[in-house]
Amino acid sequence: MDKLSEAELVNTLKVRAAHPTAEAAKLLGISTGSLRQRVRDAKERGLTATTKISNEMDRLRVENGRLKRDLAAIQRQNVTAEEIRETVFSLASETPEPPVWIAKAPTIGRSGVPMALWSDWHWGEVVRAEEVGGVNQFNRAIAKERLRKLVDATLDLSFAHMVKPRYPGIVIAINGDIFSGDIHDELRESNEGSVPESFLEVQEQMIAALNLIADKFKRVFVPCTIGNHGRITLKPRHKGRVVTSYEWLLYNQLERHFRNDRRFRFSIPGETDAHYTVLGHRFHQTHGDTLGVKGGDGIIGAIGPIARGAVKVGRSEAQIGRDFDTLLLGHYHTYIPRGEAAPVIVNGALKGYDEYARLALRVGYARPSQALWFVHEKYGITAQWQVYLDKARQSKDTAEWVTFEQRVA
Repeated sequence: MDKLSEAELVNTLKVRAAHPTAEAAKLLGISTGSLRQRVRDAKERGLTATTKISNEMDRLRVENGRLKRDLAAIQRQNVTAEEIRETVFSLASETPEPPVWIAKAPTIGRSGVPMALWSDWHWGEVVRAEEVGGVNQFNRAIAKERLRKLVDATLDLSFAHMVKPRYPGIVIAINGDIFSGDIHDELRESNEGSVPESFLEVQEQMIAALNLIADKFKRVFVPCTIGNHGRITLKPRHKGRVVTSYEWLLYNQLERHFRNDRRFRFSIPGETDAHYTVLGHRFHQTHGDTLGVKGGDGIIGAIGPIARGAVKVGRSEAQIGRDFDTLLLGHYHTYIPRGEAAPVIVNGALKGYDEYARLALRVGYARPSQALWFVHEKYGITAQWQVYLDKARQSKDTAEWVTFEQRVA
């Protein structure tokens, strides 16, 4: 058995002090024998229930353990997402409305509003190069490096490649499948660490990334929706779908971390979809696993089901007054920019090409990437970028910048 950290032992003592032995063990998810052993280990290290934890990662581990227990207890009572936000996270029961600045034309320049789509990170999954033809590999260390490249590229494209850029802020749309999860046997067997370990790492990394973004843009709007890989249950749920997601837990943790930082505004709906307007352009954000369609293969790719799904979602949302101009999707791991064929922006994957894409679908290779675009109050969506997060595959031959065939009469 791995040696527990001081934070975990202190947390054990706190739970034991507040509950009888059997109940404390159940809350911690261990046997009563293991609980007694933990208490003995804590005493041997001179720890008590009031010992202060100085290490930030240890503090987060304790906090997230408490939140998970509270969340499980509240879910057993079948309460709503709003009640959980109030009870567990001490946040407003209703997620805040989008900030005013994203809905009106900026007064500090005409560059528009940048929007980035963060989804399909699959943090914790392992992709081995030898199993995908040598074109990709992925693990938690590579995930950190790709996230760093994502932030660097977002700042570079926004400020070094636009004419006199002055923005009222930026939208970072987080759209699910942030975690690999343990919803399939092969993921449980091959993931690098547990979901709670990935949770702690992603929370730390995302806080750092959002701070870097806010330092440059000054104001950040963060609409958050869940995916399907981050669910706590093995099978997908329809009732209680949001509150049984590690991602929803992560989003509320992020909002609570930044709640005193005036640069941030989070929107975390109690449903799978988010609807908001940026400079008059209406966006509908949903992960993509609930479009009500199936299909797609190695020949037609994902565009068939995506186009059909966009029509179905558009019709159903219009019936409740939530018409949209652009549907934001993840899930398909294939970057598709907004065009006339379908009113969608589909995100790539931080994870990149994997064994499922190669063997089950036989789809073409797709580089790890995330979407970035700009919204203008007059022209709508303008520049669209596929932000690549790996090194481009270089040709061994040096080619001319352009070649053509010249015919002689």
